[in-house]
Amino acid sequence: MPHKGSCLCKQTEIVLDSTHENQIVCHCLDCKETSGSAFSTNVLAPKSQVHITGPVKTYDIVAPSGNTVTRVFCGNCGSAISHLSVFFGDAQAIQTGNFRDFKDIPINTELFVKDRWTGVPAFPDAAQVHAMP
Repeated sequence: MPHKGSCLCKQTEIVLDSTHENQIVCHCLDCKETSGSAFSTNVLAPKSQVHITGPVKTYDIVAPSGNTVTRVFCGNCGSAISHLSVFFGDAQAIQTGNFRDFKDIPINTELFVKDRWTGVPAFPDAAQVHAMP
């Protein structure tokens, strides 16, 4: 089932042709700063199945791994949309907070749990990854 979402101002739309049965939570500092929260929720989707329309801007940052991460956000309201890295290969990370239907899709992995805030408990049954390999 495709997923359709949008940014806060509704000017940028995201359509995923791929189906996702699980989500990833990331506790890294970059995701915290991008989301403005304690973590971000994401899926990895094949780039060929991601369609983003509307005004977008990008921002490149060098991750602790040395890889460049390109953050994609709405050019109008600033909502985080996606991020790309050579680490993901032919996929890109999509922020699932922009999609209403992801509220029903379970979290199965947490990344950078070494940076998880003390008051945020682990998601039940989710794999706990200390940092990126």
